[in-house]
Amino acid sequence: MSGIMRTAILMAGLTALFAGVGFMLGGQQGMVIAFLLAAGMNLYSWWNSDRMVLRMYNAQPIGPADHPRLYAMVQQLAARAGLPMPALYLIHEDQPNAFATGRSPEHAAVAVNTGLLAMMPEEEVAGVIAHELAHIRNRDTLIMTVTASLAGAIGMLAQFGGLFGHRDRNNPLGGIGLLLMMILAPLAAMLVQMAISRSREYDADRLGAQIAGSPLGLANALQRLEAGRHAYVNHHAEANPGTAHLFIINPLSGARMDNLFSTHPSTQNRVMALMQMAGGMPANGPAFSGGTAGRPWERSTRRSRGPWG
Repeated sequence: MSGIMRTAILMAGLTALFAGVGFMLGGQQGMVIAFLLAAGMNLYSWWNSDRMVLRMYNAQPIGPADHPRLYAMVQQLAARAGLPMPALYLIHEDQPNAFATGRSPEHAAVAVNTGLLAMMPEEEVAGVIAHELAHIRNRDTLIMTVTASLAGAIGMLAQFGGLFGHRDRNNPLGGIGLLLMMILAPLAAMLVQMAISRSREYDADRLGAQIAGSPLGLANALQRLEAGRHAYVNHHAEANPGTAHLFIINPLSGARMDNLFSTHPSTQNRVMALMQMAGGMPANGPAFSGGTAGRPWERSTRRSRGPWG
């Protein structure tokens, strides 16, 4: 089954769960209210999610004068992906990581941590950027915004039912049923959300390798990112765990990988898939190389232009 089909089925299941919770709480009227609530939350998230998450992480916008080499790399890879140049942001965080956000390719942003630039040679940074551009091209930023909104709305509905449902003696669920719904509905929604996120990561790895021209840079970057995840605490992500699914690798310390509650597949499994791909993938033009492969980028002494020149 393709990743797109699997995602469509999971999103349909999440929508059905949302409608079902609304129906159990208030019949057809409750289902309509649930639908309107979901529509309102999704509209708000669709319009504002990029600004909200970038503000959470104190992301700095950067242009070609601030970071010419990084900007030129993103510009070149976006052209190879057939995308407009996304807005580019820098997050002052020692943990190496990156994410993409935005409601459409025309309103997209890519944010990278300073730790990623400090740790990686350019061909690996290119693999990470290509992965994020793949999310933008696949419209995963919109998909994950909608699923996060639906999952959050299901949790709100379940809590609402628990608080007020017991007052309705005609409620078909009864006291025990309401208690079970309060526990199981948000849990089921979270599981579906995580499954969608894991599916989209594999697809972004595959397309990102094609955009970069080789899977090897991304495979090496993922291994370095996994080591960095354990070596550095991402203080911004720990304060906002609901955004963990956005990143190329789970930024939360102590998070178990490749289980039902993980936002990301196992890094080892992702690397293996990329290495298998490397054995049979025709290159999409030459693999990206900025001329400094094999060594980290040099630190700039001009703090006003950000930590990298």
